Amino acid sequence: MNQKELRELIEFLVEKDIAEFELERGDVKVKIKRATEPLPAPESRYGAVHPTPVPASATGRVDLAANAGVSEPEEVLHIVKSPIVGTFYESPSPGSPPFAKVGDPLEVGQVLCIVEAMKLMNEIECDVAGELVKMLVANGQPIEYGQELFAVRPVK
Repeated sequence: MNQKELRELIEFLVEKDIAEFELERGDVKVKIKRATEPLPAPESRYGAVHPTPVPASATGRVDLAANAGVSEPEEVLHIVKSPIVGTFYESPSPGSPPFAKVGDPLEVGQVLCIVEAMKLMNEIECDVAGELVKMLVANGQPIEYGQELFAVRPVK
């Protein structure tokens, strides 16, 4: 593979928004991995070790009641973390609707996403009933062990 072919391949991958590509032709191997959005720091603002509840004020939500001088009890969010290293997918296949969207009610055992690791698709299930408040990673993003994936408002 010459430089021109390689340059055209890279331009094609950028145009089609492909983040990772691997090609093996004879004894030549090419692996291209484009930079994505920066990953959040391991200790993010969403909380401590799973399943410790996190106050909603830590999520960056504007508390209008506090601004008005009225005290309101802090909301507690449950954080679902990745049990493995891999690639995050929000739906079972490209073009399919996501397993869950912000605002959806969730049940214990409900599939939230898939994490691909070593060509195996691992379903990540919700471990608490409640409402999905926030997705903390983007579709197709590489994720780390223990990385925060979802914020859930548990049912009381």
